[in-house]
Amino acid sequence: MNQKTAIRHALSVTREADFAAWYQEVIAEAEMAEESGVRGCMVIKPWGYGIWERIQTLMDAQIKAAGVDNCYFPLFIPLSFFAKEAEHVEGFAKEMAVVTHHRLVSDGKGGLVPDPEAKLEEPLVVRPTSETVIGAAMARWIQSWRDLPMLTNQWANVVRWEMRTRMFLRTSEFLWQEGHTAHADRADAMEETLRALEMYRAFAEGPLAMPVVTGEKPENERFPGAVATYSIEAMMQDGKALQAGTSHYLGTGFAESSGIRYQDREGAQQYCHTTSWGVSTRLIGGLIMVHGDDDGLRVPPQVAPQQIVILPMLREDDGDAALLAYCEGLKKALLADKAFGEPLRVLLDKRPGKATQKRWAWVKKGVPLILEIGGRDAAGGQVSALRRDRLWREDGKVAFEGLAKDDFVARAAAQLEEIQTALYAEAQAKRDENIVTGIDSLDSLAAFFAEDQRYPGWVQLGWSRPTGADLDAVVAKLKTLKLTIRNTPIGAGVPEGSCIFTGAPAVETIYVARSY
Repeated sequence: MNQKTAIRHALSVTREADFAAWYQEVIAEAEMAEESGVRGCMVIKPWGYGIWERIQTLMDAQIKAAGVDNCYFPLFIPLSFFAKEAEHVEGFAKEMAVVTHHRLVSDGKGGLVPDPEAKLEEPLVVRPTSETVIGAAMARWIQSWRDLPMLTNQWANVVRWEMRTRMFLRTSEFLWQEGHTAHADRADAMEETLRALEMYRAFAEGPLAMPVVTGEKPENERFPGAVATYSIEAMMQDGKALQAGTSHYLGTGFAESSGIRYQDREGAQQYCHTTSWGVSTRLIGGLIMVHGDDDGLRVPPQVAPQQIVILPMLREDDGDAALLAYCEGLKKALLADKAFGEPLRVLLDKRPGKATQKRWAWVKKGVPLILEIGGRDAAGGQVSALRRDRLWREDGKVAFEGLAKDDFVARAAAQLEEIQTALYAEAQAKRDENIVTGIDSLDSLAAFFAEDQRYPGWVQLGWSRPTGADLDAVVAKLKTLKLTIRNTPIGAGVPEGSCIFTGAPAVETIYVARSY
């Protein structure tokens, strides 16, 4: 028997057997989130929220470094704000949650109902995105060219009433940041749009260790009301694409509907060019599906709430005090070091219980480094270290490494950086191995994505960039195959040959895939 087949993994379902069920089990076993009792809304538990806090901390620093100021805008937006922007409203209309009453009364049967006399004069939309309310504020704040560019961002929750939901990937309520900026001209606005896109790329490929493709979305995939939409696209281990972040150049359309104008240097009134850009808790779903394995989550060290967990093997006897003192000293030594420019994040898990059970709990959470310390380790100045990215030995046993305490402390920061690099390299190799070229007809495209292909990847194609009705016809063809165009990668150049959808000469490259 192959040694690797003898491994008894921590999860009851493998990625290969059922990727969707595996994903849900990772979330449950890693204690990341749970159902809330409201369809499509989740309770984010401390470990899941800890990852989001790390994302917030690191990204917020980058946002502020670009000169963007954080603000906060209301959760409730008057319906009339949306009525000003017809194209924008059409894109979100089916997903909007609306508040119509401000008070409940007894129904006389022991229940509560909206008070008919407490109907709002104007319905309020629960924030699906904030272009309209921020546009109204910018119209008040911007008077002249001296006020530009105006660069704002908010960290908030939004509500979009999704029909089919999945934790972190598509929920009715989710957390995000949304940047909104106003500029004097197109060139400056486009520069900001692409700056935000590059920030997202660098963040995904840096702290998240998630390789992405940056590019422009096709016309049919643009944000409602946008002139151009750009995205970062990541490949999940099942071959599907995940839109992990977007940046939009909105032109002057939103400025015209909201009255965002400025007096230029010559005294004339001009409409501002605006942008918006955002990432959300969907990044956590991407992190799970890019890095998780059949033993649970693997968290890149830069975004791990705890990078090192120390597990003393407590026996509830007189030796525990000495063991805990040793572990406290080890923790103190580690906290004095830095990785990625920040102090190490180290947890000493002193909870009662068997060390083995606690070890597997932390394995499933994906802590980068796990240390098991017994009485003999303490007496001999040793540690037993386990790298989460290298969990198993070739003989099917857990790959603990025995090290002198001082040697481990000296190497810990470098090991975390090695794990970060290794996770990225592994994900990049998987992605690149599953991007297919050479498909030259619709029939061969359909064959590649046939139902018996469990986890097909992406297809790279030449594209003639059709618009209008011609694009609609292509989208209809793709829909029958359950496929979407992800984006046109920046810098890909003009491919040779013809577009398989239109027969016209290709003018750019696109990626086609199934998606979340």
